[in-house]
Amino acid sequence: MSDPLFDFIRDYQGEQAWGSVLDAGTGQHSMRWLTGLDTERWSAVTGAASMAQQLHQDFDAQMRTQDSLVLGNWSDQNLLAGERFDIVLADYLLGAVEGFAPYTQDRLFKRLFPLVGKRLYLIGLEPYVTHYPADEGGRLLVDIGRLRDACLLLAGELPYREYPSDWVVRHLEQAGFRVDTVQHFPIRYRERFVNGQLDMCVHRIKRLQDRVLADALDAHVKSLRSRALGLVAQNNGIRLGADYVVVAEPIASLAVVE
Repeated sequence: MSDPLFDFIRDYQGEQAWGSVLDAGTGQHSMRWLTGLDTERWSAVTGAASMAQQLHQDFDAQMRTQDSLVLGNWSDQNLLAGERFDIVLADYLLGAVEGFAPYTQDRLFKRLFPLVGKRLYLIGLEPYVTHYPADEGGRLLVDIGRLRDACLLLAGELPYREYPSDWVVRHLEQAGFRVDTVQHFPIRYRERFVNGQLDMCVHRIKRLQDRVLADALDAHVKSLRSRALGLVAQNNGIRLGADYVVVAEPIASLAVVE
């Protein structure tokens, strides 16, 4: 199935060779895309041991001797030290940092800067849980997002924290990048998203020791699921917010100061 964000990146790259590529925050989706590119070599980094194990099972057959799947955290200054890649992909990496190295998002781009030889492609999501839309569908999705984050926190986990594209542009420029373009892609959420987010809540609710609270949250999940799926079926999805792709290149003359 075509992905408009990755299609945009492929079109933007055009006839330029991919060369060496780093997937700085890999997962099933980006790995599938990465292994389909005509690269000289690639490396993919994940901070989750379970994800690394799953990716090895799914993609080892497609890995060449020069490719590597790395388990690591970008707060580790030794991770890929001395390496450089023609292209670096940061696929929702900024939002995911909160779960692995909280409060270090402002340092991520400086950390990636020496690894980027030619171009950085960053994919992100405009935050939506902090704004309450006027339409019913948007309000339901915000309620689902807030409930998801609350359930994760109650279960002792950290939710992802997305950042707006203007924040990304400012911090990329501060880190020594020149931003070439920012492209937004409006989102239509469907049944898979609704069920995926609420199933995440269900799994965390099962861990709670306060069963009165757990029962109340479980009832809220069921109510939100019924209402949201009804609107999805009625309107062929619910529109809310946008993903974005930021394309940036390192300014070679700038020294990055930690």
